[in-house]
Amino acid sequence: MSSRARLIVFLVGALGLATVFALGFCDLPPMGDYRGPYGYVVTQVAVFERHATDVVNAINYDYRAFDTLGEEFILFASILGVLLIFRPSQNSEKKESYDPGQEDLPASDALHVTTQGIMGIMIVFGVYLTTHGQLTPGGGFQGGVVLASTPILVYLAGDIEAFQGITSSALVKFSECGGAAGYAILGLAATVFGAHFLTNVVPLGTTGDLFSSGTIAIISVCVGIEVAGGFVQLIRVYLREIVGAQLKEQE
Repeated sequence: MSSRARLIVFLVGALGLATVFALGFCDLPPMGDYRGPYGYVVTQVAVFERHATDVVNAINYDYRAFDTLGEEFILFASILGVLLIFRPSQNSEKKESYDPGQEDLPASDALHVTTQGIMGIMIVFGVYLTTHGQLTPGGGFQGGVVLASTPILVYLAGDIEAFQGITSSALVKFSECGGAAGYAILGLAATVFGAHFLTNVVPLGTTGDLFSSGTIAIISVCVGIEVAGGFVQLIRVYLREIVGAQLKEQE
């Protein structure tokens, strides 16, 4: 296909996309107008029905838990696809292990001390977000991302050996698979008790307590584990590709 033909195809597609966007914007409600009757209903009954003070997580992990399960496995499949694309081939000179150099990166003592302190805060905050999603804003997705960011600090501190040990451990790989599987197993567990798939069959506890909201809190933890494990693997493979490209340019 010639450049002129490709340009024509692009312009036709761009014009169609612009038309769809224009039609969508024409039907937008006025600023501040909320067209969601179901939202009003859920906010009135979620705390009473599910003992969860964070209605957003009650919706994500209970009222529409099946949709969130699909999103969870989309993330799982996406991460798996990236790992397969960037996997070292047998004919490639790339090593399976992450090895940007034999020595740690240069870093000052102040940077080491600072990153260690921040790491502790991030781990505590990530665990808090993951385990308190049913009570306060947060949840598994947010907490998992915070936890997955911790190895980046190890890398920035120059401790390559520790970074490699963390990101390549079997626990990271198991957490991604185990978290996603735990979500599905909770759904199947409801069918054992004669309920529909992903029905909240765990005792709801007392509203406001850590162990409240039944399966909402458990699913949030499973999501946090899966997100943390998946993003840590992404960080490892992307850094390996970046450092490998830089070393190739220097040769």
